[in-house]
Amino acid sequence: MNARNLNKKHNNHCPDLAKCLYAKATYKFEMSDSVVEAKRDAGIRAANMVRDGMIIGLGTGSTVLFAMERLGERIKTEKLMICGVPTSNQTIMRAEEYGIPLTTLTLHPELDLAIDGADQVNPKKQMIKGRGAAHLREKIVANASKQFVVAIDPCKEVMDLDIAVPIEILPFAYGSVVKKLRELGGKPIIRNGIKKDGPIISDNGNYVIDCAFNVIVNPASLEATINNIPGVLDNGIFATMTEKTIVIIGDRT
Repeated sequence: MNARNLNKKHNNHCPDLAKCLYAKATYKFEMSDSVVEAKRDAGIRAANMVRDGMIIGLGTGSTVLFAMERLGERIKTEKLMICGVPTSNQTIMRAEEYGIPLTTLTLHPELDLAIDGADQVNPKKQMIKGRGAAHLREKIVANASKQFVVAIDPCKEVMDLDIAVPIEILPFAYGSVVKKLRELGGKPIIRNGIKKDGPIISDNGNYVIDCAFNVIVNPASLEATINNIPGVLDNGIFATMTEKTIVIIGDRT
């Protein structure tokens, strides 16, 4: 079953690209106008790659917001028939706001493409993701997609990956995972909530650890090593899907 066989529902679109009302909450970009413009350009270009009848993955984050708004516009003006697999509860709320029909990997285990953002991307198209704590679902959706479209602003371009790696873990395994990460030379810190006491709980009910390794010389090797630690569900290094990855940087590819 493709998107043409699914019903679509139109909702009102947000009038302000830098301020989106969804789920009775306001999402604001705290960044410069030039960065917002670059994110908008990248998100719109990614959304314009979507074709009628596609089943697509919908990532999480500020750049994907622009892509989803553009998709909502295309659904309304072009009668575009698509269906999306969301990677977070936040994405579900945005999709409902923009009138994007949703489905699941159970019904559609293979996706035409996935649209997402990233926190850092190197020249080899390896990246670190997970600032929004959705990297586990994002990696599952990206892996299920024929094409992985990553939309970023130029600030996310780097020669070497060097920011802290988000790692989703089972709460039960917190102590042993932290010990193993330190043995690897990492500096793990559990991610705590804002306006909430205690750790962030992912949409999957797990803890998220941010682990700094300084410059990551071999991202693919570190990705696999971290994932081999019992209790780790997945981490934010995306280093094994570069062949099917297209990186859109502002108004260029």
